[in-house]
Amino acid sequence: MNDPAIEHEVIRRWQEQMPMRRIAMELRISRYRVKRIIMDHQAGRAQGTPHPDLPMPPESRGSILDQHIPFIQDLLTRWPSMTALRIHEELCGRGFTGKYTIVKDLVRRLRPQRPRQPVLRFETGRGLQAQMDYATYKIEFTEEGRRRLNLFSYILGYSRRQYLHFTESQDFETTIREHDRAFTHLGGVAATCLYDNTKVVVARYDGDEPIYNTRFLAFATHYGYKVWACRRRRPATKGKVERPFRFVETSFLNGRNFRNFEHLNECLARWLAEVADVRVHRETKRRPIDLHAEELPYLIPLPDKPYDTAEVVYRTVNAEGMVAYRQNFYSVPWRYLGQVLPLRITEEELIVYGSDLEVLARHRLLPRSVTGQRNELLQHRPQEDSKQREALLRERFAELGPAASRFLEALLKTHRQGKDQAQRVLALLETYRKQDLTAALERAARFGAFSLRSVERILAAQAQPKTPLDSLGDQQQQHLREIIEDRPVPPRPTADYEQLYLYPQELPDDEQPPENPDQPQP
Repeated sequence: MNDPAIEHEVIRRWQEQMPMRRIAMELRISRYRVKRIIMDHQAGRAQGTPHPDLPMPPESRGSILDQHIPFIQDLLTRWPSMTALRIHEELCGRGFTGKYTIVKDLVRRLRPQRPRQPVLRFETGRGLQAQMDYATYKIEFTEEGRRRLNLFSYILGYSRRQYLHFTESQDFETTIREHDRAFTHLGGVAATCLYDNTKVVVARYDGDEPIYNTRFLAFATHYGYKVWACRRRRPATKGKVERPFRFVETSFLNGRNFRNFEHLNECLARWLAEVADVRVHRETKRRPIDLHAEELPYLIPLPDKPYDTAEVVYRTVNAEGMVAYRQNFYSVPWRYLGQVLPLRITEEELIVYGSDLEVLARHRLLPRSVTGQRNELLQHRPQEDSKQREALLRERFAELGPAASRFLEALLKTHRQGKDQAQRVLALLETYRKQDLTAALERAARFGAFSLRSVERILAAQAQPKTPLDSLGDQQQQHLREIIEDRPVPPRPTADYEQLYLYPQELPDDEQPPENPDQPQP
């Protein structure tokens, strides 16, 4: 079926030296049809216009669907997404006896085609823009088996030089850590970076406006660049970072075997330096490493100190003197049983701090693929010296009040394993609030029930287990009370604000704000 508009568009683009493959792709027709139109056009120009007396081509014999065309057009007008199979069912109800295939071919021609939105390719100046994204792959290792990993990519829009690194997660700490490495690898930061609408970057939407994650904005502010979330369902906006993933798959991942996760990233770093940076880019027609040398002076310089990418969490010390993180356990000195302690997690280390921010323990961080493991240091176990252990228990129970001290004295006198039971009583602070445990000890002492089981029964009957947020909330409230008591901030008199300029026109000429705050000022 000839379409004069399609034929005209094919000839026009062909005369503009556009390849036939690209013409077919943009017009959504086959390359064979493009070639036939061009050949017919050339033949017509060579032979001239046909004489009007020549016989006309035979007319079509028609189809059994011709009488049903108005009905099909009406269905497609009312329900544009109706399938050809559903239309065939409706036609059969009207007495149609033909096959589904001819209905499908007719519906394809009659269905209104949605116009494709043109994607305009744009180039940015030196140091103005970067793009960041993740891709997920399942990689078979010779030593570790099959693993699901994420490929972090950060690319400079002008030079097309990029930083790539495989990660085990896409969480906040991993993302900002890889950003920091990308900035160091590229020697600076672009003024703006485009992102997907991931939770690490965008917390939520208010209508069409993104509400950015404040933690991520603090990170971007440290390096001085602007965060820009792309419109939803528009992946072509970040084409510069989306397209190179295909190049990674075909040039790096194909035909290579990797022993483990570390070997994978070692090979990737070598491939970046020896292949990706030095190949001639098909759009810029130059090597990314050469264009990067021109772009480097225009990048935002790195700050003196990098952003602290470590994660900080709070954990309660359990009855065995361990804190849990990612389903693994790490030891702390046993005298901190039941206390809520801050943990600082770097890429390779887990550090436990005390209430005065002194370092209590350092452990090598176990990999994410490992669960149920215990990392215990010998010096964190209970002391063999019975008197020293008893003194530490008395000190901890004294923190809970006089009734707790009386409970401990009676417990040590009435039970041979009194120290062990006392240690497990303190571990109940992991599950219950301090005031609830203190009240339970007072009740147990009042009725002479000096045992761990008695305290557990009282707590089960009278108290509710606390949530992890309760422990953190109690600590934060206590910290705020200490700040207010030590350094109270009195209200300022209104006279202090009289000198402030409330309106822009009141500012001196040399202090007027710029008309467009997004553009850098000289």
